Amino acid sequence: MAGLFDLTGKVAVVTGGGRGIGRSIAGGLAGFGAEIVLSGRNTATLAATAGEMDAQGAKVWWHAADVAREEEVAALLAAVLERHGRIDVLVNNAGINPTYKAAETLTREDWQPIIDINLGGVFHCCRHFGAAMVERGTGSIINISSVGGHVGLRKTLPYCAAKGGLEMMTKSLAIDWAASGVRVNSIAPGFVETDLTAGVREHEQISRRLLGQTPMGRFCGPDELIGAAVFLASAASAYVTGHSILVDGGWTAQ
Repeated sequence: MAGLFDLTGKVAVVTGGGRGIGRSIAGGLAGFGAEIVLSGRNTATLAATAGEMDAQGAKVWWHAADVAREEEVAALLAAVLERHGRIDVLVNNAGINPTYKAAETLTREDWQPIIDINLGGVFHCCRHFGAAMVERGTGSIINISSVGGHVGLRKTLPYCAAKGGLEMMTKSLAIDWAASGVRVNSIAPGFVETDLTAGVREHEQISRRLLGQTPMGRFCGPDELIGAAVFLASAASAYVTGHSILVDGGWTAQ
């Protein structure tokens, strides 16, 4: 039964793979045998992470791309296909959340980058990589969502809107591509200990409130998402599509 989770020889692309959640998931997939392609905007971070993974025995390389720019996503796919000839797993992890503002104070400049990367970027990657998977008749797409795609969060309107859209995109694509052998699912974490959440985690009042809404009483570690990712990437989830796995410590909005 252990072979259900075997990813040996599978090619997995992880966007936003240089740090945080993406880095942990990439390492986890590599640990089960996948060949990893890290992507992101920061070449130094990608190179450093790839070097560390390589030193640990992983098969890994990197290719810089901004998922908000469709031409760069297309170039990333072309590079993967040139090197490997296929794509088996796509982890749409790239995302930002730079604002913490009351809705009435938001500007279009606040709104647009979050939508462009967190929602538009997922669309670009799903469209291009998904088409290649459909052509081969197999593949698994894992969209990294958020508890904010399921419940409202304070002062994070653009982020919640993007993640809510991502959840519905996941369900719609799952229906469209099920007959083609391509599965599309999401993982929706609560507040994970990454750079993205440092501001709220280090704020005494906000941190206390968030932990008070989390039955486990602590924030999630990035490595605690690996199990869900390996499950969705592997044959263990062969009959699972259009679903969201909440990894949130029982978090509930108040």
